[in-house]
Amino acid sequence: MLLTLTTTHRPATDLGHLLVKHPDRAHSFDVPVGTAHVFYPEADEERCTAALLLDVDPLRLTGPRGKGRQAAPTPDSFTLGRYVNDRPYAASSLLSSALSRVFRSALRGESRDRPELARTAVPLEVRVPVLRCRGGADVAARMFGPLGWTVAATPIPLDETYPEWGDSRYVDLTLTGTLRVADALNHLYVLLPVLDDAKHYWVAPDEVDKLLRAGAGWLADHPERAMISRRYLAHRRALAGLALARLAEQRLVDEPAAADPDNVDEPAEAVSARPSLAVRRREAVLAALAEAGASRVLDLGCGGGALLAALVGDRRFTEIVGTDVSTQALALAARRLRLDRLPERQRDRIRLWQSALTYRDDRLRGYDAAVLMEVIEHVDPPRLPALEDTVFGHARPHTVVVTTPNVEHNVRYEGLPAGRFRHADHRFEWTRAEFAGWAARVGSTYGYTVVLRGVGDDDPEVGAPTQLAVFTRTEADR
Repeated sequence: MLLTLTTTHRPATDLGHLLVKHPDRAHSFDVPVGTAHVFYPEADEERCTAALLLDVDPLRLTGPRGKGRQAAPTPDSFTLGRYVNDRPYAASSLLSSALSRVFRSALRGESRDRPELARTAVPLEVRVPVLRCRGGADVAARMFGPLGWTVAATPIPLDETYPEWGDSRYVDLTLTGTLRVADALNHLYVLLPVLDDAKHYWVAPDEVDKLLRAGAGWLADHPERAMISRRYLAHRRALAGLALARLAEQRLVDEPAAADPDNVDEPAEAVSARPSLAVRRREAVLAALAEAGASRVLDLGCGGGALLAALVGDRRFTEIVGTDVSTQALALAARRLRLDRLPERQRDRIRLWQSALTYRDDRLRGYDAAVLMEVIEHVDPPRLPALEDTVFGHARPHTVVVTTPNVEHNVRYEGLPAGRFRHADHRFEWTRAEFAGWAARVGSTYGYTVVLRGVGDDDPEVGAPTQLAVFTRTEADR
């Protein structure tokens, strides 16, 4: 089985420094299922290709693998399936395992000779000419597309002589993009066995740590993280549930930057050249609060506390309250804010309360402003009227700032399949007209004027990626 990695970054032969494999030599490594070879079919200043060829010994697949590990059942687990199968030829979890052993330093992003280059996104092309892909080309695109790759997955026919027989379960996969080499290798390490969906060994609990380590910085926000976790962990429900729980904690603690879901289709150099949409969204909310002259602020549905941290950093906000229905989210917010280490004077500015936005809470009354930042789209539409009554009818702050995705902008995200939302937990995403209609109705019902704005780069055809509304209580209703 074969995998090639090509770059046109100049000098292209620096790829050898990143992979820690000299282009002028062939390298061979003994691995549990055979021998892995690394060589360079082409290597000059303009273009360099590294090839990983795994020569599988079929006899090594039939028995124990040391340390008590045995070959796991596969889709070929019939009587002779352990001896007659595609494992020596089609890319699978075997290739992923070999990749992790051969390119161990590169996977960690380490390069003694080119440390700056190891941290730099470079033009890359990955080719896996025969890849077993359960679900076909569409699944390959769903896996790699959100990570910034342009995906070309061509189904391989069962027999070119008889096209009426249809396609096989294999694809010829080519990925192109501008990424760090370490990121590219970690994507492959995780997603090759996911596409294969048949690991070659029994999956132990330590595989969860391996998944999260290789998926650091991208898996928590991947729209297919549930499928990735299930398949990578061989459909062991308990392990997949543990992985998803730990990924959910990462989503609350870590603020996305280049991996922000709303930046999924942007080249790395564009992302690094300006703040992410998540940062620009917070800045827009802070600006709206400053315009309103608010000093006592509620962050409703605060999650892991990203906005709270920004509020704490601005001295104009003298009292800050974060609420969330999840006690875990509040605990994470407390850790992010380092409440246990803050000076008493600072700590007295902050309150964290458990509260559900669909139930009235007298503690929320009397504040200057409330923020619902990327919250309403997580509420089932039949429960939105209860949220409106709680915030606009009962708490009744002078100003309410609401942000939500603009679904029209989703067509600009190449890695987002048509009809899919940006986040797996979104119950809906509104067009600009739908959001404007909702805002006008709420404002009229509860005595607020409304100003609508966009956040992020404004597209003349589909608008900005985020919608923002500032509700201000009318003078007569104060």
